[in-house]
Amino acid sequence: MTESSQPSSNFDADYFATGCGRPYQRDAEWLQVFDRIAEQIANTIQPKTVMDAGCAMGFLVETLRARDIKAFGVDISEYAIQNVHPDLQPFCWVGSVNEAFPHKYDLIVCIEVLEHLSGKQAEEAVQNLCQHSDDILFSSTPFDYREATHFNVQPPEYWTELFARESFFRDIDYDASYITPWAVRLRRKNELMARLVKDYERKFFLLWKENTDLRSLVIEMRDENANLRSQMTARDCAATSAENQLNDILTSRSWQLIQKLVNLRYRLVPADSRREVLLRKVKLLK
Repeated sequence: MTESSQPSSNFDADYFATGCGRPYQRDAEWLQVFDRIAEQIANTIQPKTVMDAGCAMGFLVETLRARDIKAFGVDISEYAIQNVHPDLQPFCWVGSVNEAFPHKYDLIVCIEVLEHLSGKQAEEAVQNLCQHSDDILFSSTPFDYREATHFNVQPPEYWTELFARESFFRDIDYDASYITPWAVRLRRKNELMARLVKDYERKFFLLWKENTDLRSLVIEMRDENANLRSQMTARDCAATSAENQLNDILTSRSWQLIQKLVNLRYRLVPADSRREVLLRKVKLLK
């Protein structure tokens, strides 16, 4: 996952310890990440041969080969290649994504690599990738400017334009977000521009329609929530008003007079009768 317009020594032990979000090393968490990617590639693309351009320590090569896919990897970092699993050493080597690969492959995967290159080198790398496959899974961060080796952080349209110059266009029906949210699958298409425009327009319309409907739903839900809050406020006000009325009644002279009359009547009832009343109340409680 590394390449640079600077020396290979930039991608040493310190880089892999601090430059990848969390320490990039052979552990269960990183292997699980690449295992999920390999599973998706195997199930949705089904290539027989794969080149991981910028393979780092070969985790994707390893997880693809575990699925009987002939995967290979190249990376500029000598440190990374030295840390490839011994069983995978024959399939991964030190090299640049700007240099010709030994063969053409059913699929080339390039994950978070080309932002490490200068603009000119990135263009050359895209040309090189396109010369060695008709199918490319590509991802390059459009956001991470803080990493010191990110010399060419660009929005997605920058990269898709470079690939379009080589007659590679986004597969608009393929979801590559299992790699990163901005990952795309680019395929060689020698179709008429009219057909490409039709496909893009179809996808754009569906996304536009979905976005419009979701925004309408959000507005409806916001209005409904506002109405419910208004009803709750009205009920709270009604409850408060009723409580105030009750307090007014309990503190009124009329209520006090009624209480006095009740107490007087109770005292006038013979003791035996009061006892029977109490016993009946106890029985009812039981």
